[in-house]
Amino acid sequence: MLQALETIQSSAPKQAICTRLVFAALAIGVALKAVWFARLGVGEHRNLVDFDAFYIIAQRVWLGDADQAYQFAKLINMQRDASGGTASFMPWTYPPQFNLLLAPLALIPTGAAYLLFTAATLAFYLIVLRSIAASHLALVLIILFPAMQTTLACGQNGFLTAGLMGLACLFIDKRPIPAGLALGLMVIKPHLAVAFAAYSILGRRWTVVMTAGAVVLASSLVCTAVFGLQIWTGLLQSVHDSAIFLERGYYPLYRMISFYAALRTAGLPAWAAFLGQAVVAALALGIIAIALYRRFSTRSCLGLTAMVSISISPYTYDYDFLIFGIGLALLLPELKKFAREGERAIIYTVPMIIGAYGNLQSFRMGTSHTDVECLDVLSIGGFALTALIALIFMILLRGAKPEPAHACSTLQGSSCH
Repeated sequence: MLQALETIQSSAPKQAICTRLVFAALAIGVALKAVWFARLGVGEHRNLVDFDAFYIIAQRVWLGDADQAYQFAKLINMQRDASGGTASFMPWTYPPQFNLLLAPLALIPTGAAYLLFTAATLAFYLIVLRSIAASHLALVLIILFPAMQTTLACGQNGFLTAGLMGLACLFIDKRPIPAGLALGLMVIKPHLAVAFAAYSILGRRWTVVMTAGAVVLASSLVCTAVFGLQIWTGLLQSVHDSAIFLERGYYPLYRMISFYAALRTAGLPAWAAFLGQAVVAALALGIIAIALYRRFSTRSCLGLTAMVSISISPYTYDYDFLIFGIGLALLLPELKKFAREGERAIIYTVPMIIGAYGNLQSFRMGTSHTDVECLDVLSIGGFALTALIALIFMILLRGAKPEPAHACSTLQGSSCH
């Protein structure tokens, strides 16, 4: 497989063909899922998935009771009504900024709303990814294809969040205000922006930090004006209740890629899994600090930051793995230069497994005639992701040549200071 991937990478015509094929497959996937969400025959009798929850929240914004969606007892009834009586339940813990973003979708039917949301965020992600990956785009697309299909299947916001992270990487040197805007918009999923916030602070990129903070503050004031103060008390209660759900294993942990989920499904108690997650999060932030201290190139620093950003929180799903793709696109030039053949094979194949595993397990459980507890299905993503990041970091350490302190910083190379 390694030889086939590198053969594609070595030929511009083959790269173009592969890129077009992936784009076509994604377009077909979006169209088919739009029909499914519209319940036109194939999806007429189905359980709710993530985008259905988005659509319900969009409707509640217009009804004026979005704060009630943070009360699980009321949200259960909302979702039951929308599904025609099925028992599936998805807690809502997004900040109210995401509620406002979703609100326009309620003005059109569900299938059209899915098509608009997913096509727009997918296009955004692909444009950003192409700007970063350049000549390595075809290789990155092939590696990330399972994760992209997983995101399409549930209609999640992974394309949007990964695109925002990529945008921050593109702008962080020469255009810090747009970079701060992109980072501030990650208020919709703040736990995924912790690593970038740490990078900005450690790198003394104060314009980025202040701009991001201003976006968070301004958007919070707007949400308070629109929804009232009760939206924040509702959010806090929802986050508290969700933490209990996570501790008791009520979430589909096999879909998660956190170290916590991996340890929990391996049989460890919740407290031990949380402790393991805390250790991994500390090591992830340590990687950023070491990269900056060793004066890795800006591209390497940002690539590592993107990769470790999905290792911080215990609540990270397979559709969030697309942020790893931003990091991979940034690091591929150096990895191809310094990684050995076996290491490159691991770097190319493990992300495919991580991206596909949760979706395959969901399909297996959906077609099974026996009830399976979520805690009984091993989550491999956290183990695989941690090992993969460690391997990549060691490769970069092996090939790194410290830059002089006075070197100027650019995304294409040079120092981090």
